[in-house]
Amino acid sequence: MNWKLPFLEKKTNKQKPKKTKLREWVDALVFAVVAATIIRGLLFSAYAIPSGSMEGTELVGDYLFVSKISYGPRMPTTPLSIPFTEPTMYGIRTYLDWIKLPYMRLPGFSEIKKGDIVVFNKPEEADPKYNTPVDERTTLIKRCQGTPGDILTIVNGQVYINGKASPNAPESQTDYRIVTDGNNFNQQILDDLNIKPSEGDTTHTLSTIPYKNVAVLKSYSFVKDIIPAVKPVGKIDTEVFPHNPHFKWNQDNFGPLLLPKKGYTVQLNDSTLTLYRRAIEWYEHNKVETQGKDILINGNKATSYTFKMNYYWMMGDNRHNSLDCRFWGYVPEDHIVGKAVITFFSTDSTQDFFHKIRWNRIFKPID
Repeated sequence: MNWKLPFLEKKTNKQKPKKTKLREWVDALVFAVVAATIIRGLLFSAYAIPSGSMEGTELVGDYLFVSKISYGPRMPTTPLSIPFTEPTMYGIRTYLDWIKLPYMRLPGFSEIKKGDIVVFNKPEEADPKYNTPVDERTTLIKRCQGTPGDILTIVNGQVYINGKASPNAPESQTDYRIVTDGNNFNQQILDDLNIKPSEGDTTHTLSTIPYKNVAVLKSYSFVKDIIPAVKPVGKIDTEVFPHNPHFKWNQDNFGPLLLPKKGYTVQLNDSTLTLYRRAIEWYEHNKVETQGKDILINGNKATSYTFKMNYYWMMGDNRHNSLDCRFWGYVPEDHIVGKAVITFFSTDSTQDFFHKIRWNRIFKPID
C-alpha cells in the first residue's frame, strides 16, 4: 500500500526561487570585493615606485607586489575607508576617522632583517599637525639598514652597524666627483655604466655612479680620479635628524644613534630627549614637557623612559637622492606595511611606445 502524506509532499516538491541575473551579478560583485579586500588587506598589495630614491635597485615605473604576510599583516586602524583608493583623491579624504582601532599585527613568517626592501608609512606624517591615521599616511619604500637595538653610524657615506661596515646593495649608487685629463665623456660609456650627471650638473664633473661601476670607470685612461662627494665631518645640516645644532650631523656623517627596542629603557637628559622625544611623543603618544631641568611625561617627572615599540632604520639605495631616516628619524613598527618581493611590471616613461616596457624586469625577484 502506498501511503502519501500531502503536507510532506508539498514541502518536498517546493523549489527555491531562482536568482535573477541582477542578483547573481550583485552576489558575484560582493564576493569579489570581499575576496580582494582580504587579499589586499592581509596578504599582498601592489605598489608603484614614485621616485628615484631606490635607483638603480628599483626604478621609477616599476610595479611591485608587497607581501604583508612576511612580517605579519597589520590590521586596519581606520576600518571606515573606501577599498582600493588612496587616502586622498581630488582633495577629498576616502576614509572616516570616526572609529580608530589600536595597533595590532597578526603573526608573520619572519622578522624584518637588515637588507630587506620594506614598504612603510611615512613617519614624518605622525606630526600632530597632519592629524592622519597611521594606515592612511603616505607609503614609502626603502632598504632596512638597522634593526631594534643596533647602533648606527654613517662615516663618509658608509653605513656602519655596531661598528661593522654594512654591505652596500649591488645596484646602489651615490655621487662622485670625476677628475679627467680634459677629454670629453663618451656617451656610450656613460650609458653602459649607468652614469648620470647629478642634479644641476651637466658636465658630469659631479655624477651619480653605481658602486659596482666605480672601479670600471677608473680603468679608463682619461679618468684621473674619482672622489666620493661627501659632506665633511662636523658640517651640520639642519635638515638632517635630529635637527639640533648640538648634533653636528649630515647625510654622509651621522651618529652614533641607538635604535630603540621594545622594553629598552633610556635615561632622560637633554641629549637623549633630543634624540628620542619624537618616538616618545609622536609614536608612543605621550605628552612631553620640560620645566627648567625637569622632564615631565604625561605630567609626571621622569628620569627614564621604556619604549613600547621596536624601531628600524630605512635608507634609499640612491644615497644622495633619497629622503629617508637620515632626515626624519627611525621608523616605528606600527608604520611597517610589508616586504617588497617581486617586480611584476615596469615601464619607462622616457621611451617611445615600442620601447616603453622594460621586459627584463617583468616578474623579477627583488633582492
